[in-house]
Amino acid sequence: VCLPLPYPFQNQPAHVPAKLIKIVKNSLDEDKAQGTIVIDLNGKSSLTDYVVIASGNSHRHVGAIADHLRLKIKEFGIRNVSVEGQPQCNWVLIDAGDVIIHLFQPEVREFYDIEKMWGVSALSKSGA
Repeated sequence: VCLPLPYPFQNQPAHVPAKLIKIVKNSLDEDKAQGTIVIDLNGKSSLTDYVVIASGNSHRHVGAIADHLRLKIKEFGIRNVSVEGQPQCNWVLIDAGDVIIHLFQPEVREFYDIEKMWGVSALSKSGA
């Protein structure tokens, strides 16, 4: 039986995802994440409004970025933050409802190339 996960943004004001994206981007900048891109899926996907993809330079770096993001998202007021992949820290997914963050080690990011799934070109990635 597959049960739906609690949705942190039920009945949210429209500005919440935009504010959360700002918090996420600031946190990633502070933690020196690399290759950060934000993909706007608002109106294109029922899964989420934004996907954020970034890299850390080691498993420790990815883990630290994930820890800081989880805390800042909770401080923002989102209680049901789901984090997957943190013990290994090759690929950590943080699900904050309307914003999903993927944190990778560089070689894992290159292997899975999830940007391609959302139609982000190499030019878009390099300009981020």
